[in-house]
Amino acid sequence: MPASAPPSSDPVSSPSSPVPAPLADALLRRSLDASDDAIVLSDSQRKVVYVNDGFRRLFGFGPEEVLGRFLSSVLFGAHTDPGLLDQIRHDVTARGHCRVETLLYDKAGQPLWVSMVINASPEASGGPGGSITVITDITHTKMHEVLQKRVLEGMVNELPLPNLMALVCREVERIAPEVTASILVVDDTGLLHPLAAPGLPPAVCAGLDGMAVGPSAGSCGTAAFTGEPVEVTDITTDPRWADYKDLFAPTGLRACWSSPIFDHRGKVVGTFAFYFKEPRGADALHHRLVGACLHLCALAIERDTTRQRIHQLAFFDVLTGLPNRTMFCSSAERTLAALRSEGKPAALLFVDLDRFKQVNDTLGHAAGDTVLSEVAARLTQGLRALDLIGRLAGDEFVLLLSECPTHHAVQTAHRMLDAIAQPMHIGGQPHVPHASIGVAMFPDDGTTIDTLLRHADQAMAQAKSDHRHSLQLFSAEMNQRAQERAGLERALRKALAERSLRLHFQPQVLSTATGTLHGVEALARWTDAQWGVVPPNQFIPVAEEAGLIHPLTRWLLDEACRQLADWRRRGHDVPCVSVNLSGRSFHVPELAQEIGDALSRHGLRASDLLLEITESVMMDARPVTLSNIETLHRKGFKLSLDDFGTGYSSLSYLHRLPISELKLDMAFVQDLTTSPTARALTVSVLSIAHSLGMVVVAEGVETGGQQQWLQAHGCPVMQGYLFGKPMPAQDLEAWLSARSPKAALGHR
Repeated sequence: MPASAPPSSDPVSSPSSPVPAPLADALLRRSLDASDDAIVLSDSQRKVVYVNDGFRRLFGFGPEEVLGRFLSSVLFGAHTDPGLLDQIRHDVTARGHCRVETLLYDKAGQPLWVSMVINASPEASGGPGGSITVITDITHTKMHEVLQKRVLEGMVNELPLPNLMALVCREVERIAPEVTASILVVDDTGLLHPLAAPGLPPAVCAGLDGMAVGPSAGSCGTAAFTGEPVEVTDITTDPRWADYKDLFAPTGLRACWSSPIFDHRGKVVGTFAFYFKEPRGADALHHRLVGACLHLCALAIERDTTRQRIHQLAFFDVLTGLPNRTMFCSSAERTLAALRSEGKPAALLFVDLDRFKQVNDTLGHAAGDTVLSEVAARLTQGLRALDLIGRLAGDEFVLLLSECPTHHAVQTAHRMLDAIAQPMHIGGQPHVPHASIGVAMFPDDGTTIDTLLRHADQAMAQAKSDHRHSLQLFSAEMNQRAQERAGLERALRKALAERSLRLHFQPQVLSTATGTLHGVEALARWTDAQWGVVPPNQFIPVAEEAGLIHPLTRWLLDEACRQLADWRRRGHDVPCVSVNLSGRSFHVPELAQEIGDALSRHGLRASDLLLEITESVMMDARPVTLSNIETLHRKGFKLSLDDFGTGYSSLSYLHRLPISELKLDMAFVQDLTTSPTARALTVSVLSIAHSLGMVVVAEGVETGGQQQWLQAHGCPVMQGYLFGKPMPAQDLEAWLSARSPKAALGHR
């Protein structure tokens, strides 16, 4: 109390009234006993002369069991640092104090991690002549630190999850030898699977595998079901263990305490259980151990789940769950290596759905996904354990049949075609899928997976070309054709880049005595240095398959407009030019704009260009196609329907779409003089066109008889070899000059 403070009337608290020694000693003892730390006083012989009540609470020893003994003889155990005494003596002698963390053992033999602070207490200073030691329990912190260090090191070293969890179990069993630990995981279907249980017999682990969680599913199944810890002190009598006590009877285990493991979303992903050999419950140490382990287990399980998910996304198809191309090829190479060493055959089946695009276009992509998933399931059902399956992309599946000769591969392919073709319902609508299959044999058709895939793909393409819903075995001729096609595609790309294709023009004449020029049709022609003259029926399909058809269309439009403008400038009166547009070009949203731009570049009008389309374009219900047709019509372009009568002609489309011209296919024209049917159909077409105000152009007119018949029946325009073959621009100019008195005046 400050000197300026008034004196107290209380004789005990007054500065002038010291506390009696017995009372002060009692107060000091009560204060020391109330401490949670263990406090030990030793004399100059290092023998214990005093312990507080905190020592008894921490270690379980009473004063009578400790006084007069060396502290090390009481608390040191099997895993105490053997150099600890030397370190303490050195530090206390040299510095007067020492601070260490070590493992000591209580009266029951349980290990405790403690922090020890030892200070010298010489007699000259009023001490016992030895030391004062303060011992603090840091077991929980140390357990968490050790376990966390080992688990995190295991994660960094990519230790597999079962090994990592076994490490946790063994560490727990080392700290608490009376415990047998297990860690189970819960799958998405609510079934338990042993992840680590090094102390349980394999037969018990096998019995637990696939156990369903539930309210009476032992300690672990119940904990996973309720999300709460479940402590069963006697598994022989607890009703929750009725179905499992016989499984555990040979182990001698009598009690089980299981705690649920939660992920960061609060979902139960596993259980952590302690088993005991006697009926009992968990003590404070066990609770500390579980508290230290649950978070680490959750972290490790979630990390493994994330890794599995990444692996799934990287190597498996999300929609069907099948291995993707990367995973399939990797597995297939290993399988082929084994088959090669054993001298056994295999078959690679390349499966491609027929007209799958039509499903997406008409029923939607969700319906397409349903078809793909169902087909994947049907293909998987027909496989053996040694076979492989994968989804390459889109509607392409591939299978590797091990130890499979050719005849067995053919039989399997037929079964798969039949399985795929079973009816299914999509959105309440019946649907029957079909597929084509190409087969390549190992090792005859290839010794690597890349070669087999390429050859099976070629065989599948041949199956589609010959007859859909069929299979085709690979042959060397297919490979040769495929190589030729690939070479042709490369040459076509180069020709388009260099603008080395040329246009030929075939005249169309009015069905009059003078044969006035009606217009010309622009036709692409290609002569290559290596391939020579490549006919359109050969390079046009290649362009469509290779995605080159629209670049080819753009070139054709620009070149036709350029030539027409050039003719006009030089005084050649060509009324208009017609160009063929691929149906795929109508899927390009910018088509109408590109056509308008081509005219603008060359100073032409919409009436100078006639756009020929096929019936497939007319029947295409895609919004982009309809939008392009509407825009072209709005800008004044006229559409000509090519090869009318050879497809799925529908008069309703003629009525709804802006068609101004019908081109009568040459198949009708060729039979006019010999076939009553051809004549009847032609008359019908002419009548329909006349009633709808459309012009009819008869293609393929080659004889005078055909010309006379068409003139007699009112066909207004004719085109064919009778009037002129497709010819280069300069030859058409000569053709025009030769017929100049009859040349047309004005545009139609």
